[in-house]
Amino acid sequence: MTLLQERFNYTPLSRASVEGKRLYATPDGSKVPSVTTILDKTKPLEKRLALANWKKRVGEAKAQEIVTEAAGRGTRMHKWLEDYVKTGAIGTPGTNPNSQESHRMAEVVIAQGLCNVNEIWGVEVPLYYPGLYAGTTDGCGLHLNDEAIIDYKQSNKPKKQEWIEDYYLQLTAYALAHNKVHGTNLRKGVVLMCVKPKTEDDVPVYQEFILESKDFDHWEAQWWNRVEEYYSQN
Repeated sequence: MTLLQERFNYTPLSRASVEGKRLYATPDGSKVPSVTTILDKTKPLEKRLALANWKKRVGEAKAQEIVTEAAGRGTRMHKWLEDYVKTGAIGTPGTNPNSQESHRMAEVVIAQGLCNVNEIWGVEVPLYYPGLYAGTTDGCGLHLNDEAIIDYKQSNKPKKQEWIEDYYLQLTAYALAHNKVHGTNLRKGVVLMCVKPKTEDDVPVYQEFILESKDFDHWEAQWWNRVEEYYSQN
């Protein structure tokens, strides 16, 4: 028995280049920015300064190395998790230490996070809000029997609640798009996150962040503010 239960027809989205901008081409004929582009272009000044200060502190070359390594680790972990969702098995890593590390992280997410997921309707789900934005979420489905957007994250260090505003905004954006196109009423989102182990002998740390239904209206307002800010500047 696999978690994958395909209940919706998710239309693939293609990329289009318009005046040098990389946009999504959606089925309604629109060419719209991604959720991550909107968040990046409307990033608050304090967060921009914090990122710039970090790069200055560690050096541009080291900063790029850290970002590239994290992206590779995230891609590998996502692949293991997608395999598990589709087949019910995670597979076996090779001898590559990087593969083994991401495999251990995926195992932790499965044991402590996906154990609470009843079913997943699709993996790498393309979503769009007609005329406004588009993006891809890791999954949609039932979390503790509640309809939810489900996203996997990896991190170099544990996160604090106050650091992850963008996670909640992403979840909200995808939920709104799913509701608009597929007629659902998703008001919940879950981030299943694993922190990389410090050494080969350490156990990866699992963290979970839940956008609860009672807080959805707040994050929806924040998201639409960011969308409005993006379009006022672009």
